[in-house]
Amino acid sequence: MSLDGFIARPDGDVRWLESLPTDRGHVTTSAANPALVWETFFPDIDTLVMGRGTYEKVLTFGDWPFPGLTTLVLSSALDTDDGNIELVRTVDEATNRLSARGASEVYVDGGVTIRSFLRQGLIDELTVSIAPVILGDGLPLFGEGTPERSLRVRGSHVTDEGLVRITYDLV
Repeated sequence: MSLDGFIARPDGDVRWLESLPTDRGHVTTSAANPALVWETFFPDIDTLVMGRGTYEKVLTFGDWPFPGLTTLVLSSALDTDDGNIELVRTVDEATNRLSARGASEVYVDGGVTIRSFLRQGLIDELTVSIAPVILGDGLPLFGEGTPERSLRVRGSHVTDEGLVRITYDLV
């Protein structure tokens, strides 16, 4: 998300994430406990749950980036025969499907979907990457309707692009 809490521009554009410069001389931090990063946590994921907006954005990236990974798309309106995904209409349907599959390491993606899972107490950790940019307007990661929760910092670090990554446990 941007420093001001947005995950996309108002029209859903996320290209600003691709243009974060690495040559600004960002000061790195020494962290004995770094935040989780894609390369180290994603190989352990057995199921991905994303919302319709995230799914539609992923489709613009070209080849399906999650071959062989069970992927649930949470949407009350989407109609597709995409063999890469399984459609679920509600969080309850998603959790029933996860339970029936014996899913143990689930990655939840997309602002609305993350907020829906948070409201039902189904998220146990969050990793947030805060970009050194202020968008001023856009789609929030956390917005109205997000329940108040206490968090415990488990790890953090700064990337070459200046992203401040923080992993939290929900307590």
